[in-house]
Amino acid sequence: MKILHTSDWHLGRSLYGRKRYDEFSAFLDWLVQTIENEKVDALLVAGDVFDTSTPSNRAQELYYRFLCRVAASCCRHVVVIAGNHDSPSFLNAPKELLRALNVYVVGSVSDALDDEVIVLQKDGKPEAIVCAVPYLRDKDIRTVEPGENIDDKNAKLVEGLKNHYGDVCEIAEQKRAEFKSAGHDGIPIVALGHLFTAGGKTVDGDGVRELYVGSLAHVGEEVFPPTIDYLALGHLHVPQAVGSAEHIRYCGSPIPMGYGEAAQEKKVVLIEFNSITPNIQELPVPCFQQMVRIVGSLDDIHAKLEELKTQESSAWLEIEYTGSDIIGNLREMLDEALADSTMEIRRIKNRRVMERVMSTIAEDETLDDLDTSDVFTRCLETFDVPDEDREELTVSYNEIIKSHHEEDVNAE
Repeated sequence: MKILHTSDWHLGRSLYGRKRYDEFSAFLDWLVQTIENEKVDALLVAGDVFDTSTPSNRAQELYYRFLCRVAASCCRHVVVIAGNHDSPSFLNAPKELLRALNVYVVGSVSDALDDEVIVLQKDGKPEAIVCAVPYLRDKDIRTVEPGENIDDKNAKLVEGLKNHYGDVCEIAEQKRAEFKSAGHDGIPIVALGHLFTAGGKTVDGDGVRELYVGSLAHVGEEVFPPTIDYLALGHLHVPQAVGSAEHIRYCGSPIPMGYGEAAQEKKVVLIEFNSITPNIQELPVPCFQQMVRIVGSLDDIHAKLEELKTQESSAWLEIEYTGSDIIGNLREMLDEALADSTMEIRRIKNRRVMERVMSTIAEDETLDDLDTSDVFTRCLETFDVPDEDREELTVSYNEIIKSHHEEDVNAE
């Protein structure tokens, strides 16, 4: 059996105001063709299908059109779980209809853990057991008690994650034992997840959020039951195995989510089971839109632009000017330099002007460099909040921000 693992599509995401539907469409076309070329039997999508909980009509069109095309291909099964960017109720809404296409959607946990255990069959015989665990929100795995400190919360989160995977995999093990008794031996257990593991690699500007408040954003490979033959993870955008466990993997995002990922080779993972031992192969994803970051003096920038022009590049550019002279009309100069090309400037960071104007911003920062946590930290400093109070206030603030991000605006 051949299984293809992908995740973190973030359909609908833009880049500094530039819509990226052509890239998403090109990737999904490539994915359908890859499924056909590799004769894939099952597709796993490990969360963050959409970039927001209220995706645009065009993002939805891409998603549903893709599922219809896969259903008409050699791929017999599709399993989709929700990530932290997805609305669980939005993904779940058409799940019964999608089942007619052999598409299984798990948007959120329910009282029936059986809902997360899916048996993939061929001609009435089991091929694989899939533990489709969606993104586990704090409220799904932890109860709040008065007087808890940060360490208590973290310990409960670790225990909650471990128990949930343990309970779901126990059901899968029981099913595998039943199949073995019926003469169907060697049925692999494949799991999905959307989380942040210890030691996971990230890059600047990838938009990957911390999932849990406090120090426990990352869990170790020991949390997952050893009965899992392959664990398809989503959330981190850099393709990687988890620790020493080659069978626990992130495939990464299929297109660069920011300029920090621009030079990164994107991948999907192909897993072939002839028994319960997986043969794992990474397949490179083509670059559908070149993105180039240019940093340096005005001469450095012009030299790089000329080089790109000779290559007839259509790149989207992020340009950071670091020269010593203050240039107030940098945008106009660069637009003029690119007038006869198809390249686009998506962002300019004129550090010298910003340093002069934004005198309250720390050295080597622009306003774009600050996130909500940075602003909150500056507020604590401005109001001279005592150090002993800052940790608790910061945790409370982060819980509010996290709750805002996780609010399912489609739920009723």
